[in-house]
Parts: sequence; C-alpha cells; structure tokens
Amino acid sequence: MRFDLDGKAAPPRRNGELAFDAPWQGRVFGLAAGVVESRFDGDWAPFRRCLVDAIADRPERAYWDSWTAALEELVVGAGLLGRDAVARRIAD
Repeated sequence: MRFDLDGKAAPPRRNGELAFDAPWQGRVFGLAAGVVESRFDGDWAPFRRCLVDAIADRPERAYWDSWTAALEELVVGAGLLGRDAVARRIAD
C-alpha cells in the first residue's frame, strides 16, 4: 500500500507511527485504505481531496472525525453507497 498523505491531510504520528487514540480510529483508517486500494487502485488523491475539504469545512473538528467525514464523502461521491446507506451503517 502506498500511503502518501502529507501537509494538513497527514495523519497524527508518534515516533513515526500512525497514532490512534481509540480503536475506531484505526478501523476507519483501515476502511479508507481498503476503499482506496480496491476502488482507486491505491491512488490516495481522491481521498486526500475529500479530507482537505473536510478539514477546511470544520477546522475545529478532531482529525479522525474529519477523516471519517472524508471517507463518507468519498464512498458517496464514488457511488459505492448512498447517503442513506451510510447513515444506516453508522447507526448500526
């Protein structure tokens, strides 16, 4: 997997390793990586655009919450799931 997010889109790191404060953050990272790998042939650019937009929309929002919003936008924008389906999966 080629992971090349930098700048404002760069995930938090500790000692060079990705930093997760809660298990759900690692899961949402893995989900994004899976979508990028399977739907975008490993190209992080579409996700990066969604993430930069999510951060710009709400700069006060926690990073991994913005990551989640970006993933939601990516899967809806790519037609993988509709907004209602995303909302149902979040509720579950």
